[in-house]
Amino acid sequence: MVHPSLEHLDEQSIYKRNAARAIVIDGEDILLLYTERYHDYTIPGGGLDEGEDVIAGMVRELEEETGAQNIHAIKPFGIVEEFRPWYKDDADVVHMISYCYTCKIDRELGQTNYEDYEIKNGMKALWINIHDAIAHNEKTIAESDKKGMSIERETFLLHLIAKEMI
Repeated sequence: MVHPSLEHLDEQSIYKRNAARAIVIDGEDILLLYTERYHDYTIPGGGLDEGEDVIAGMVRELEEETGAQNIHAIKPFGIVEEFRPWYKDDADVVHMISYCYTCKIDRELGQTNYEDYEIKNGMKALWINIHDAIAHNEKTIAESDKKGMSIERETFLLHLIAKEMI
C-alpha cells in the first residue's frame, strides 16, 4: 500500500519499521481499538522493539492495548507492507511491514497498559461487530478531517478478515 500523498520514493530517506498485529474474532465480533482522536477502529498491535520476536511482540501489544488474557491458537494471517509519510527528523517516509496473526483469547478483557500518547488519543479496546466497524471507518474516510494515516490499512484488513474469516 502506498499513501496517496506519496508520488514517488526517489531521493526519499526511508525508515523501515516492523510491526505485529493481532486479529481476534468471536463470531462476527472482532476485538478492536477505538481511537477518539482519529474517530476510527484499528486492529491491536504496533511496532516491534529492536530484536524482538514477531509473535512475542504481537502478544505484548495485544496484552498492553486490550488487556487480553489466555492468548492461544496463534496462526499467521498475512503481511501488509505500506509506505506513508513519516513526520520525524530521521526520515521522509516510513516503510511499515505489519505481520498479522489470528489468535484466540478469553472474551473478558483485563487491565490495559496504554502509553501516554494512546491515553491522550482516547484509545480504548472493545468488541464490535466487524461490519459495523467497517462501515464506521468508511464513513470516517469519506467525511472526517480527523482521520489518521493508518485508517486505509485498517479498513483494507477488516474487509479481508470479514471475507476470509466471517
